[in-house]
Amino acid sequence: MQNKALKIVVLGTGGTVAGTADDPGDNIGYLAAQLGITELIARITALAGVELECEQVAQIDSKDMDYAVWRELAERVAYHVARNDVAGVVVTHGTDTLEETAYLLQRVLAPTKPVVLTAAMRPATALLSDGPQNIVDAVRVAQHAGAKGVVAVLAGCVHSAFDVRKRHTYRLDAFGSGDAGPLGVMQEGALTLWRAWPGGRALGLQTLARETPPRVEIVASHGGADGGIVDALCAHGVAGIVVAGTGNGTLHHRLEAALRRARDEGGVRILRCSRVAQGAVLSTADDAFESAGSLTPAQARVELLLRLLG
Repeated sequence: MQNKALKIVVLGTGGTVAGTADDPGDNIGYLAAQLGITELIARITALAGVELECEQVAQIDSKDMDYAVWRELAERVAYHVARNDVAGVVVTHGTDTLEETAYLLQRVLAPTKPVVLTAAMRPATALLSDGPQNIVDAVRVAQHAGAKGVVAVLAGCVHSAFDVRKRHTYRLDAFGSGDAGPLGVMQEGALTLWRAWPGGRALGLQTLARETPPRVEIVASHGGADGGIVDALCAHGVAGIVVAGTGNGTLHHRLEAALRRARDEGGVRILRCSRVAQGAVLSTADDAFESAGSLTPAQARVELLLRLLG
């Protein structure tokens, strides 16, 4: 069932979905973030009868996402979700950092209305662009009665902000939800829901009050990792390190020694995840560092950043 009595707010941030290329057959040599959100939505005739309100929050390639844009986006999402005349919010985004933005918005806001991120793997000028259908699906999910929380809608799948991750560099079905699987699917404009909407306690916008965030970096374990990068980061004032370990979050012994020094002597917060695409890091009694569970390294970095801001 859809809630069509209220409007949907569409917030644009740029990305491939708003990208253009001179050659319609070029799906990789395009320029991201070239079309404004009003123009992008106007091109989608399937949305002609839907009451939409468009707002441009940013106009970037999402590889360039940063804390300042996250702050502004969270503020705008919170504002619109609080409006009585709004059923939900759609955010058009780039694919590269979508999993980070979705996770941050859910942890900070935990909205009781739907906030739906969507994106595209092909630019708006492509012969067969995936953007329009993804946006239409996102709007339908935002209209769905009972929908809440931050989700991502791409290639017909609805993913929770807690689980969504980019799993392919090129294919249209580039996103997955790991072992958890998607929340549901969109089929001919209708949502089939398989599990519960994302919830949890909202940290609140005050978490992002600081204009300059603490520095949090990601380090990977690999053959020959000697920990020198950790020492260098400590010398440059790092406050937190996410370490992407091998397998079940295991670490090269020299890297682990450097991380222990950073924590014990420098007060650096450490969070451990895996560089492996699927599966969670399972904790053991001998672990030196806290596990990030099933979070991707990029999502774990957002989690650690929020903890340091809190």
